[in-house]
Amino acid sequence: MYRFHDAKVDTDLFMQLQDLTTVLSGNPELSFEHNYGSFIDLTNHKITGSRFWDKSKEEIKEAGLRTDVLLRTIGTLHYSNVPSMKSYLENISVLKLPKFSSQLFALLEDIRLEEIVKKERPGTKKWFAIRRQHLKHYFENQLSANVTRGFATDELFCLLYLSIQSDNPDPVFPRANESQIHQLNSLKSLIYSVFDAKATQDIVRIAEKITFHISRDYEDSVNKYFIFPISHIESYTKNTLFDELTRTDELVNQDKEDIDEENSEYFDEEFSTWHRENKNGERKQNFLQFELEQGTKTSMMGGGARETEDADQAMASIQGASGESKEKDYSKMEALDKKEESATDQGNENIFGEENNDAVNIIQHASFPSDEDGQLYQEFVRAIESYKRKLANTIKKTIEHKKNTPRKDLLAGRLSKKLLPIVLEEDHRIFYKKDLESKDFDAAFTLLVDCSASMKDKMEETKRGIVLFHEVLKDLKIPHSIIGFWEDANEVKENYQPNHFHVIHSFSDSLYKNNGPKIMQLEPQEDNRDGFSIRVATKELDSRREKNKFLLVFSDGEPAASGYDQNGIVDTHLAVSEARKKQIDVIGMFLANGEIGEREDETMKNIYGRERVMVPGVGELPAHFAPLLKKLLLKAI
Repeated sequence: MYRFHDAKVDTDLFMQLQDLTTVLSGNPELSFEHNYGSFIDLTNHKITGSRFWDKSKEEIKEAGLRTDVLLRTIGTLHYSNVPSMKSYLENISVLKLPKFSSQLFALLEDIRLEEIVKKERPGTKKWFAIRRQHLKHYFENQLSANVTRGFATDELFCLLYLSIQSDNPDPVFPRANESQIHQLNSLKSLIYSVFDAKATQDIVRIAEKITFHISRDYEDSVNKYFIFPISHIESYTKNTLFDELTRTDELVNQDKEDIDEENSEYFDEEFSTWHRENKNGERKQNFLQFELEQGTKTSMMGGGARETEDADQAMASIQGASGESKEKDYSKMEALDKKEESATDQGNENIFGEENNDAVNIIQHASFPSDEDGQLYQEFVRAIESYKRKLANTIKKTIEHKKNTPRKDLLAGRLSKKLLPIVLEEDHRIFYKKDLESKDFDAAFTLLVDCSASMKDKMEETKRGIVLFHEVLKDLKIPHSIIGFWEDANEVKENYQPNHFHVIHSFSDSLYKNNGPKIMQLEPQEDNRDGFSIRVATKELDSRREKNKFLLVFSDGEPAASGYDQNGIVDTHLAVSEARKKQIDVIGMFLANGEIGEREDETMKNIYGRERVMVPGVGELPAHFAPLLKKLLLKAI
């Protein structure tokens, strides 16, 4: 199973950072993402936190990522001047120091923005203090390493950082070369002027002077410690990124309509749409605001107007849906079809998660089992017979116990020997009943089986657990579905990610006598897009009438599919949370090839929380599966 940069994803922290990004930027479309550095990318609607923090202690990691988001959302978004930054990149492009110059600007601008953020949000000072202390320690180590390796430019960069962040006005660096110290001293006046910088233009001036000063004597940096804070900056035209977010484009059509301002009124409420062809007469006119880029301009001004570049209101040109009229007899059935189609389109928007916009679910049903499948299935049944028998007996005894246990403290029934409640209580609950009928299992199960390629050496034993699942539920007449899922990596194209759902048993045929051998058709295939698959299964389970609904996901690790490696864990965690909000119990079943590592357990914890079963070896699957199934069945009685 592929692991993105071999890094764990803390889903709780990730969601905090996503919420922080959305709230502080004021834009719900901006998403948070881990990357090699911290920057804003409005083209792809994201703000990133640096993976530099991943290997730090938890407190440092949280503070580092939070301050990354703060610097970008409060700082860069509102207080960095885009034209100045573009000008800087153009000016230093003629030099041979692209790495050094870009990260020098990033460092100096972040120092300026940090003070702005702390002033606006005093509660963030503790996070920035942790950030600064950790970075100082890091650059001290980097300084020693660069001196040893002879990386002169990297050594100078470390000296610049440590000088700026030092508590001592004249810090000493005994490990640095004398020539580097001499160079540092010649730059000190520029370095300390950073604290007087009021705007991006001031930072640009300082960074340019430092870069031009050393350009004759130094080659470019080897390492990259910071990244330029704005991605795709060449495509932006406004002064700040906040202006870019709120930019209003010119209208496509330039036709205008003359109106009588004296007889016009503005109403802050909803009205039906009208067309450009509607003529204005002596009647009073109502104006309806729409966020469109095409329409008819009017001269009306005021709070209800959509503000364009030349401050005119846009009166919308909107094509309405056809409906019944006196002139034409539209079919009622046609109108109903249109309504249902519209509702379906709106309902499907992002119901499978933003990471799965291009995912397509392809349903394929299991074929009639072969004789070979039947023979192998019977072997599996015999292998799990002891587990099945013990489990079935436990469940039946529990049902019998519930059946024979009398109901006490009732208002009607047989008179109890304990009559004290007549004196002590207003409602005389002194009766009992013994003939309580046995409860049926009000439950439905779905078992999702990861059919990715990494399951190749686990699939046979996995089938044993699934056979146990099927046999017990079939005997207890509990409807269930068994579905294998995978994404066809060979067929993935732009805007098309085919996800196959191999329906072994559906709810409608799961209780048939001779359907068990179909389980043998589960085979390892390609990739696995777990979040999408869980949402597809959740949608079907949610439509069931049973009170208790259970979704078990068999997998051997992290999700891995096209464009899904980085955000797969978070998306799957969200899918699990969404299912649980719909009162569906979701349990993750992890299948290992031996000892379970801390990393695997942490990954499953991030996705499924406490509701996970870690199976060291697939041979032990029935032994782990039986007590879990018992627990779930007893809950459903």
